[in-house]
Amino acid sequence: MKFLLSLITICALTANASVAAQVSSRLEPSKAAWKHADKLLKKMTVEEKVGQLIHIGINAKFANQDSEYFQAIKRDVVDNKVGGIIIFGAPMYETVHLVNRMQDNAKVPLLISIDAETGIGMRFGDATNFPWNMAVAATGDPEYARKIGAVTGREAKAMGIQHVFAPVLDVNNNADNPVINVRSYGEDPETVGRFGVAFIEGLQGQGVLATAKHFPGHGDTNVDSHRGLPIIDHSRESLEKTELVPFRRAIAAGVGSIMIAHIGLPQIDPTEIKPLKQPLRVEAEDGAEIVDLKTTLPATLSPIVQTQILRKEMNFQGLIVTDAMGMSGLTLYFDQKEAGVSAFLAGADILEKPADTEAMLNGLIEAVRSGRITEARLNESVRKILAWKYQLGLAKQKITPLDQIDRIVSGPDVEALANEIAAKAITLVRNDGGVLPLNGNQKIAILGISNGFDGTSTMASLVSTLRTSGLRFTSSYLQENSTADQNNAAQKAVNEADIVIVGLYGRVRSGAKNSVGIPENGAIILRDLLKAGKTVIGISFGNPYILSSFPELKTYIVAYGDMSSLQRASAQSLLGNQRITGRLPISLPGLYPRGTGIQFDPVPDIRPEK
Repeated sequence: MKFLLSLITICALTANASVAAQVSSRLEPSKAAWKHADKLLKKMTVEEKVGQLIHIGINAKFANQDSEYFQAIKRDVVDNKVGGIIIFGAPMYETVHLVNRMQDNAKVPLLISIDAETGIGMRFGDATNFPWNMAVAATGDPEYARKIGAVTGREAKAMGIQHVFAPVLDVNNNADNPVINVRSYGEDPETVGRFGVAFIEGLQGQGVLATAKHFPGHGDTNVDSHRGLPIIDHSRESLEKTELVPFRRAIAAGVGSIMIAHIGLPQIDPTEIKPLKQPLRVEAEDGAEIVDLKTTLPATLSPIVQTQILRKEMNFQGLIVTDAMGMSGLTLYFDQKEAGVSAFLAGADILEKPADTEAMLNGLIEAVRSGRITEARLNESVRKILAWKYQLGLAKQKITPLDQIDRIVSGPDVEALANEIAAKAITLVRNDGGVLPLNGNQKIAILGISNGFDGTSTMASLVSTLRTSGLRFTSSYLQENSTADQNNAAQKAVNEADIVIVGLYGRVRSGAKNSVGIPENGAIILRDLLKAGKTVIGISFGNPYILSSFPELKTYIVAYGDMSSLQRASAQSLLGNQRITGRLPISLPGLYPRGTGIQFDPVPDIRPEK
């Protein structure tokens, strides 16, 4: 019986794959979709049209229908008539069930979106989370990006999601970038474009809309737009050589939507703006520094960037989506009424995640009533949104069956793909210590140093893989709020060891005050170890540039992220159980060029001579 069920499942997945292969990656509304949109548009009021422009964000949970939580979302769907919902971290079944309830209440089907740069596991803890883009690029094989895109599309559809905010097409050529970093495919524009297009083709081949982001490029910044407004002081010529290259490739490949970034470009649009005296709110971690300099108009509100360059000169005809309208890069300078109107007039079709939904809606409605926004301009975007909803299947089916999820999402094939990519991504940058593979006869200590607050679970996959493999060691873990006793215990453990493996969990944490860095308590211990000449193996489970802060490290491995697959692959690399073949998609300034990667084979193949 089990064999029969397995066979049925395999056949179903094969059939799905076969159908997917027949779907073109160049998604665009059909004649029927435009006809449907025109028919619906004629019946809509101004309020209903404006509502289609706004997409709210939710973190789903179980909620009684009479609860304040449920009713607040329902009010946005029924009274404010919003056009879509963006899903953030939540349990899977509760999310789909809640979205179904809201689809039931929506007069016009809701477009459901998700940030899924590493697959839907980026938002759903029970789903497989693929390695970050930079890890994928470290394999050197764009086919992996295509496969991730296809899996993401398949799983998104199973969850009732039609619109994915990925891939990231930012060229990360600034080592100090606190928000893009490993989310990028690297520093070479052509590589970013090649891998990004592969992901788009895989995703849209499943009939799910891809979103290239963050236009015109967020890679060469040192400010997190969740905390302030980044500036890219580049000429148009410079942008054409670097930032715009991947977006041009994506447009040529038929990407359906593009997300606009909160970035000031003084050489492109020099319109000056000043900070508000009392900004509404900011999307930043408590205690994070807020950057509120006098600057220039962000791309989100710039007609030059969106209408002139993206629409007219680059000939992009798909949906333009803003980055979250509640981010500090915008709210420090504009209230939500003006932000929504200006973004729409600049060329945006969808205004994502406002800080105050009703204020933004009212601002847009008032602008239409006053003539500041013409009804022709409003109809242009709404018609496009309605046509895409039809094309993505929402006119035929807006309710997602719950019983399909555990047949499609996170199957063994998906986990195997994540593990394969992780194994080929691990990059050995420096091996001057000559300590690989590990000798189990030595006294080993593992020290995890994290910029997060997840506790020892952060390094659980690394520790459990090494321990299961028979390696004996002590382990310690430090984060910013670790106690003095924990700091002292970690110091004692590493001092007594012959070899110290340091897991550097300097991970990208948007809006955080120490994004991509590590806390000082751990950094002090690491510096002391290096100064004392201790044998230390550094593994970056996040920011690959962190070697610049500890250049004395004689052995340095880059895993590009803390995903379980990457931690397990790192452990196997330490033990000599797999080849190390990854290469840096970025340069480490003053240390190593892009393409660096020691090809390490602990157990070479023994083949008979011919």
